Amino acid sequence: MPDTAPAAPTRIDRRKERTRAALLAAATGFLAEGSTTVSIQQITDAADVGFGSFYNHFESKEALFEAAVADVLDTYAALRDELVAGYDDPAEVFAVSFRMTGRLQRQVPAMVKVLLNEGVGILLHDRGLAPRAIHDIRESMTAGRFDIDNPQLALMAAGGALLGLLQLLDSDPSADADLLSDQMTSRLLRAFGMDRDEAERLCARPLPAVPDLEVDPTGH
Repeated sequence: MPDTAPAAPTRIDRRKERTRAALLAAATGFLAEGSTTVSIQQITDAADVGFGSFYNHFESKEALFEAAVADVLDTYAALRDELVAGYDDPAEVFAVSFRMTGRLQRQVPAMVKVLLNEGVGILLHDRGLAPRAIHDIRESMTAGRFDIDNPQLALMAAGGALLGLLQLLDSDPSADADLLSDQMTSRLLRAFGMDRDEAERLCARPLPAVPDLEVDPTGH
């Protein structure tokens, strides 16, 4: 049989990938700052790449920012999926995801800033938080763990609570992220029909260790 193994990346391929990664990092930094009115020249300067190379990777500034948001959501999704892989109870998967996401504000504030600046739009995105949360909510309903009528409404309630929690933690560096994340998760579980003792039990369980995430806080 012929060898179908993919060819090793060439030096040009690696250089293109580095340039694209630098542009994404710069865009992520500007998104975290809420500075989306910057010019392409400012972006390429922050990325330390040539202006002309921008259009080899993205057709517009808007396309770059969309890719940067998708990249952040994919990073979150990969982390979340890794951490919940060992759980069978969908309600606990939901709880672990929410508790972990609150704690991320202290661990990777730049990534969380991007989510905050995107606002409720992330709840309509087909990547990252929303599709996983709605899946967990529906599975919890099927398993009899949640007593709710409308999973989409539950997603919006959970998403609004999450964004509020992250905004509070972002605005108050002295706030106890672990405690507040667990309290908010417990309150949501109870709002979704779980009794207080069970909700508090789930929120008192140890969380898996979160691996280090390298997210440039400024991108430039």
